[in-house]
Amino acid sequence: MKHVHKSVLLWYSPREMYGLVTDVQAYPQFLPWCDRAEVLANHDDGVTACVHIAFAGVHQAFTTRNVHEAGRSVSMTLVDGPFSKLEGTWTFQPLNKPGQPPASGADPLDAAACKVEFALSYAFANRALALVVSPVFDRIANTFIDAFVKRAEQVHGPR
Repeated sequence: MKHVHKSVLLWYSPREMYGLVTDVQAYPQFLPWCDRAEVLANHDDGVTACVHIAFAGVHQAFTTRNVHEAGRSVSMTLVDGPFSKLEGTWTFQPLNKPGQPPASGADPLDAAACKVEFALSYAFANRALALVVSPVFDRIANTFIDAFVKRAEQVHGPR
């Protein structure tokens, strides 16, 4: 099993970053390896989504059940795809400017900055598939958070 854990401090609010992560249909606009992405079902607590990978000659799709905690986290679990296991979590922790207390009555999800953490654990269903798909997916997993940072700059402007 492989594990990825990345975190970054950003001058974007938890609400802004959460919005980018949960906008699955927009993924093909900024993830160069994403050929197509679609929400298959909406649930009271999130979505079931399918992401299609087309990168370095590899074409695969996987479906996850994503549980949302508005502005705070997104947890993903495998529904279908080339994996025997796929579990991931995004968390968005509000941060205030150094030396500045939170504004009275302010929503912490609108804080001036946040810490974004991305954790992913995955394993492929069989050895042959792992040999073909793993190098591509490893690269995708390790650059995932960077792509969302760039997307934040595109959507919300540089800060």
